[in-house]
Parts: sequence; C-alpha cells; structure tokens
Amino acid sequence: MIAMPRAEINGAPATTADLHRLATVNYGHFTSMQVRGGRVAGLDIHLRRLEDSSRELFAEPVDGPTVRGWIRAALGDDRDATVRVTVFGGGRNQHVDAAPSVLVSVADPIPDGPQPAWRLRTTTYVRDLPHIKHVATMGLIRHWRLAQADGFDDALLTDETGRISEGTAWNLALWDGEHVVWPDAPQLAGITMQLLKPRVPSVTRPVQVRDLAEFRGAVITYSSWAGQPVASIDDVEFTGTGELATLMVAAWETVLWDEI
Repeated sequence: MIAMPRAEINGAPATTADLHRLATVNYGHFTSMQVRGGRVAGLDIHLRRLEDSSRELFAEPVDGPTVRGWIRAALGDDRDATVRVTVFGGGRNQHVDAAPSVLVSVADPIPDGPQPAWRLRTTTYVRDLPHIKHVATMGLIRHWRLAQADGFDDALLTDETGRISEGTAWNLALWDGEHVVWPDAPQLAGITMQLLKPRVPSVTRPVQVRDLAEFRGAVITYSSWAGQPVASIDDVEFTGTGELATLMVAAWETVLWDEI
C-alpha cells in the first residue's frame, strides 16, 4: 500500500504553487493506469494518448519517453499502484504558447476483480471533445450522482437520438450470443477496450437504446477490470452477462503488460 499519495510535476515534487495552479485551471487532459508488479497494460497506448491529446489541446505533444521516466521515478519502490498522468496549463494569465506541465500522481491500487452486477440507466449527455480524456468532468460526475441518487449504479450516456456512446468513466460492451458489440458513437476509446477488441469476436456498430432488448448480456470495461457485469440497463435485464464476462476476462488474461 502507498504510505501517502504522492504528486510530482515535470519530474520534481509538486509545490503548493504548482497544485494551486492545477486546482484553478480547468484545462488539460489525463490518463489513468493500474500498475501491477511494476508493469502496465497498454503503456504505449497510454503514452500515445497523452502525446496526441497534448498536440490537439496545446499544439505540441508531450514526450512519451520522458513521461515514462517520470512515472518510473514517481513510483519509486512501489510495484502496485494507481497512477494518473495529467497534462495541464492554458490559464487566462498564461500565454497560449506556454508549454503545459505534467503531473504524475501515485495512489493505492484499485482492487482487481468485479463488483456485484451493476444496474445502469440511460441519460442524454455528450461530452465536449469526446475522443479526449479531458479534465472537464463535471457533467460526468453530475450524471453519476443523479443515477446513484435514484438507486442505480451509474449512467450510460446517449445522444439526443438515443444512440449509445459511453459511460461516465468506462466503455460498454454488449453480447448478442456470437459477437461482442461495441457501440459506435463519439466517445473515448478506453485503453482496456482497445486491448480487448482484437482479442474477442468484435463488431462495432451504432446501437440505439431501443435495440438493447436484442442483446443477451452487457459488461463494462475500465482500467481496473475487463468485464464488470451489468444486470440491467433501464428496464432491460440481461441473462447472458456471465457468458460475456467470462469471455472478456479470459481475453484480458492474454494481454502482455509493459515494464514501466
């Protein structure tokens, strides 16, 4: 276990001034990863996400090998942890050409394994720049809170036409008995989803809320688990979720993790 959460910015311990700037400038992007035995699943994809998003938001990429070294240094002797890398900057008191800063934070690992099957409800919400894992998360947290208050575990997002996209911090996979169906809509391509797609019989296509009754099962994929079971979405209950969860976890076990 991590004795105390740690934070470093650009490879040095974060100062109060650094953290104040981070807390008061809501412009940036991040990636979160689970470290096990000093290794990360899809580390190269995490680094590419940071490079690409920095190029789009700050007009220049961060340097992947440098960030990798900062992660390694921030971990120190810890072999199991949750690591979040945040690239931030761009405040109104900062020139638009100023280089962004990179925060590496280290905290306790999130327990591996599934939780009891979730009950989801659909809600209409589309993130700004949905292909980027950016720090503007108020809408996501708001819809999660509303779902929780009404007795659900989380919210599944749709556009105004009812086309399903993503969850508040995860991707959805559906099971038709033969194929894993990934909803095709503007969304964040989660690292776990990217690693699983070529390892299972995948189909990517638009899915409307009205189509949910056609599916046998559903699971959620996120950084700490590849097949979180879903019991129901709105009033649609799934009887084949266990089949899909077993398939996804078996595929996840074939992923080779990268040394940091």
